[in-house]
Amino acid sequence: MKKFLLATAAIVALGAASAQAADLPRAMPTKAPAYVPPPLYNWTGPYVGINGGGSFGSGSDAGLVGGTLGYNFQSGPWVFGLEGDMNWLSHTNAAVRNNWLATVRGRIGYAMGSTGNILPYVTGGAAFGDVSNSVAGVGMVSDKESGWTLGGGVEAAISGPLTAKLEYLYVDLGDGPTLAGVGSNYHSNIVRAGLNYRF
Repeated sequence: MKKFLLATAAIVALGAASAQAADLPRAMPTKAPAYVPPPLYNWTGPYVGINGGGSFGSGSDAGLVGGTLGYNFQSGPWVFGLEGDMNWLSHTNAAVRNNWLATVRGRIGYAMGSTGNILPYVTGGAAFGDVSNSVAGVGMVSDKESGWTLGGGVEAAISGPLTAKLEYLYVDLGDGPTLAGVGSNYHSNIVRAGLNYRF
């Protein structure tokens, strides 16, 4: 009899607990967190960089390595910049060669991508070099020359303040020094890649 009474009491207690649980208010539904888009990349500010590639033209090919210094200003998706670079060239056997090349150029780009971290651009400005002209059996003469450059490229943010670029430039330094009646017009197609560090 005692076992029967204990079992009955237990069943009644469980029923009461269930009834109380049913009377508890339901939990409020939770909202999914609001989507926060990633911040837009800001191209404004100074930067320094390195670059390397090749120079093709004027009857000779050359390896090229150099440094870059520049500044960008961004207005909406448009990016305006001023960039200068100094490069050293290593030519194969050639009568007309350029020992170094410096450029001072403006840049205009348009920031693209979901965060604006990809920058296609056009660029152009002044170019300077040290053009030499060799004539077999006569000798060699060199002179500082100036001209123009025009090209374009694409730059992209890769990690923190680092960006990478791929660029093409056409360079024309005009008529170089003449030796024994032989001229030395210098023009070149430059393809190079680079890394920039933004401050």
